[in-house]
Amino acid sequence: MSTDPWGRVDDDGTVYVRTAEGERAVGSWQAGKPEEGLAFYRRKFDELATQVELLEQRMRGTDLPPAQAEANIVKLREAVADAHAVGDLGALAGRLDSLTELVARRREEVKAARDHARAEAKSVKERIVAEAERIADDTTHWKSGGERLRQLVEEWKAAERIDRATEATLWKRLSAARTAFAKRRKAYFAGLDEQREGVRAAKERIVAEAEALADSTDWANTAAVYRDLMRQWKSAGRASREAEDELWTRFKSAQDQFFQARSAVFAERDASLAANAEVKEQLLIEAEKIMPVTDARGARSTLRGILERWEAAGPVPRDMRDRLEGGLRKVDEAVRRAEEAEWKRSNPEARARAQDTVNQLRRSIEQLEARLAKAGAAGREKDVKEAEEALAARRSWLQEAERTLAEFS
Repeated sequence: MSTDPWGRVDDDGTVYVRTAEGERAVGSWQAGKPEEGLAFYRRKFDELATQVELLEQRMRGTDLPPAQAEANIVKLREAVADAHAVGDLGALAGRLDSLTELVARRREEVKAARDHARAEAKSVKERIVAEAERIADDTTHWKSGGERLRQLVEEWKAAERIDRATEATLWKRLSAARTAFAKRRKAYFAGLDEQREGVRAAKERIVAEAEALADSTDWANTAAVYRDLMRQWKSAGRASREAEDELWTRFKSAQDQFFQARSAVFAERDASLAANAEVKEQLLIEAEKIMPVTDARGARSTLRGILERWEAAGPVPRDMRDRLEGGLRKVDEAVRRAEEAEWKRSNPEARARAQDTVNQLRRSIEQLEARLAKAGAAGREKDVKEAEEALAARRSWLQEAERTLAEFS
C-alpha cells in the first residue's frame, strides 16, 4: 500500500483521496507501482487546481461578467466534488467559495457602473441635443451639417437609455432641430437656379474641348487632358437634370471615340510584339521542365540563365503578359521552396529534435508493450484493450516521426 498526505493506493490497487468527510475511492491503479498511481491522480488534482487558478486570474485581472463567472464556478465546484484526483480538494472548494463572494461584489459593482452609465448617458444626450440645435440655428455647411446630424442620431441610439420622461423631452428637441435644419436647407437650395446655370455654362465649355480632341492621335498627352477634363467636370457641380444628362452624353461620346481609337492602335502594336511572346512561350516551357525540383542549386542556376534571356526577349502583348509572367513566377517559387527545404534538411537542430521524438516514442511503445503483457497475463481485458489502443496510436505516430527523420538523411 502506498500513501501521501491526501490519499493512498490500497493493496488491491484502489486509489483513495482523504477529505474532511473521510476517505473516498477515486479510481484504481494496475499499470505500475502504487507511487506511480498516486502521481497520476495528483496530476489530475493539479489540473483541477490550474483551472481554479486560471479562473481566479480571469476574475481578478479581467472584466469577466458575473453570470459567466458564476457558471464557471458551478462547473468547477461539481468537478471538485466528483474529482478522481488526489490532493487537498477541500482547499480548492474553499477557493471557489471565495470566488463566489467575489462574484457577489462584482454584481454590486456592475449595478453601480450601470447607474453611473445612465447618468453619463443623460449628459451625453443633453450634449447631442445642444449640438443639434446649434447646427439647426447657425450652420450653412449643408452637407457636413446634415451628415453631423445623422451622426448625432446614431450617437443617441448608441447611448444608454435614461428615464422615459427625460428621454422623450430630449428626443423632441432633437427632432425639432433636425426639422429646422431641413427647412433652412430646402430654402437655400430653392435659390440655386442661377448657380446651376453657371454650372451648365462651365460644362458646355468642357464638352466643347472634349469634342475638339476626339480625333487626336497624341495618345499620352490627350489622355492626360481627358483626365483633367473629367476632374473639372466632377468639380463643377451639377446643372439641372436635363442639361446634365445631355452634356454628359456628349462628353462621354467624345471620350469613347478617342479611347476606342487609341485601343485599336495599341492592339495593332501588341500584334507586332507577338514574336517576343513566342520566344517567351518557349522559355516558359524550358523553365517548367525544372519542376519538380530535385537539385535546388542546379535549378537556380538554370533559372537564372532563363531569366537573362527572358529580359532580353523584350515586351509582349498586354493580354499575354500576366499569363507568361505568372507561369515563370510559379517556377521561381518552386525553386525557392526547394531551396528552403534543402536548408531545413541540413539544419542539425531540427534533425536532433526529430531524433528525440523518435526515441521518446520508441521508449513509450516499449513501456506499453510491457503493460500489455502484464495485463494479458493477469486477464484484465479492459487494461489489455486500453494498452492495445494506446500502442496502435503510438506506432502510427512513430511511423510519421521516422518518416520526418528520414527526410534529414
